[in-house]
Amino acid sequence: MLQLSGLNGVADFVLLMLEPSPHSYCMHPTSYPRLGRRAFLKSAAAAAALFSTTALTPIAIAQDAETFDFEVLTERMRAKAAEPFDATVPELPKLFAGLDYDGYRKVQFDAQHARWIDNNSGFQVHAFPMGWLFKEPVGVFEVAEGKALPFDFSNEDFLFYDAAMKTEAEAESFPGIAGVRINYPLNQADKMDELVSFLGSSYFRALGRANIYGLSARGLAINSWQAGPEEFPRFSSFWLERPTEDKPLVMYASLEGASVTGAYRFEITPPSAEAQETVMDVTARLFFRADIGEIGIAPLTSMFLFAETNRHLFDDFRPQVHDSNGLMVERDGGEVFWRSLNNTDQLGNTYLWENNPRAFGLYQRDRNFETYQDAGAHYERRPSARVEPVGDWGQGHVRLIEAPSRLEVEDNIVAFWIPSDPVKAGDTREFHYRLIWGDLMPHDDATLAHVVETRAGQGGVSGVANDAKLRKFVVDFAGGPLRTMPTEAQLDVVATVAGGEIVSSALSRIDANGAWRLALDVMIDGTGPVELKANVASSGRTITETWLYQWRGQA
Repeated sequence: MLQLSGLNGVADFVLLMLEPSPHSYCMHPTSYPRLGRRAFLKSAAAAAALFSTTALTPIAIAQDAETFDFEVLTERMRAKAAEPFDATVPELPKLFAGLDYDGYRKVQFDAQHARWIDNNSGFQVHAFPMGWLFKEPVGVFEVAEGKALPFDFSNEDFLFYDAAMKTEAEAESFPGIAGVRINYPLNQADKMDELVSFLGSSYFRALGRANIYGLSARGLAINSWQAGPEEFPRFSSFWLERPTEDKPLVMYASLEGASVTGAYRFEITPPSAEAQETVMDVTARLFFRADIGEIGIAPLTSMFLFAETNRHLFDDFRPQVHDSNGLMVERDGGEVFWRSLNNTDQLGNTYLWENNPRAFGLYQRDRNFETYQDAGAHYERRPSARVEPVGDWGQGHVRLIEAPSRLEVEDNIVAFWIPSDPVKAGDTREFHYRLIWGDLMPHDDATLAHVVETRAGQGGVSGVANDAKLRKFVVDFAGGPLRTMPTEAQLDVVATVAGGEIVSSALSRIDANGAWRLALDVMIDGTGPVELKANVASSGRTITETWLYQWRGQA
């Protein structure tokens, strides 16, 4: 059974209400968009965890302009950490409180009312309505010349695609907004696309050029898949600096939860003529009200249903279904781990010890439509996300969680950084990192060849009887130094296994595509997880990424 509060709880929270098209907010006034089946089902699952968490109200700010900068926000959140947590849930007006799925999708922000619509920066501010699953308001403020004022959204900023709802809304007070999104001419100079969205808990998503929404990020993870319930602190208010032309967008967020408060700063740089990626420079200042069993810094959440390793478990016409297919960890010494993702009936839980890693992230490496054959979901266009720590993060672990899942509407993959020092009540922590969204494909001339695909099946020789405990694992490497290696090159395989024994290994070049294929036959010792690790070396020098995989007794 998939634990909703552990992963799916608020994991997707309709961060894109109208997936999959990033252009879907440019709507014709006589129609309303349909919520994608995947987005709806994810949202329904999310409600289970949302309603089990404590609620928050936005930080109150006077209507008159108030001095504001990151230091002001920092001190405000430091002071709030010393106060009791306010779990008050404001009561919604009747119309918004009664919205179901069908009703909620008929309420959309009017793009003609976007804030900064006449600003030459290209950024525009849109809002998400309250109601249905979204019971808690957030504050959104504009900062100009060191002063903050609320944007003052109202019912008139929304389109109600139902005459009775519109009439009722006009008679009711406005409850506030549930989240905020930033639009930008991401793909065409004359067309506004969604660039980044913040909605639900501390979740947010962003897009690189030509991407559509896939994985998401979070401000903070607390006790994910631990013995007790997971806590979901929430971004309760946002402050956006009025942008100027050709400058990044700077926004701030207040984080509140039962165990923590926080002040966040996001500097968001959209794609340009020189770069296809969206870059976020993040500063997180955290103030803890209570001891924490495990905190997750820069958490990423994604979906992996099946690929070549476990496709036999799914009766599906598509060859692969996933938003991400691997965890990448770039170590301080330059070694690169590629951990191919898996999905079985057993929970996967991996801790990779690191000392000040250069980067980690969840990646979607295959950009070919033929790999997925899904003309609706277009998994080949889902972004990868890379976290680059800034400064010395010291010792800790990159944790990967792979929850069992049989539905693509469930986000079952989580990755984050766990600092080695435990968190105690009264502690203060600060983290800086860069978060990059986009295709992030490896370059052929990179210093290391990359993992292209992982496959698995019955071990031994085809056509003869083989021991049922003998498994075959096949890894394809390409690019880097292997790109120019002749077929007769003398290369070394460096491979280890825990929970089994490597019976045989073979490495050869595939003439059809130029990749090099490593095949390992492994005799499984028992029923527990088997950890595999392999790379290719030449003259004692590692020339490929280090492939990691956890086999968990799949049928």
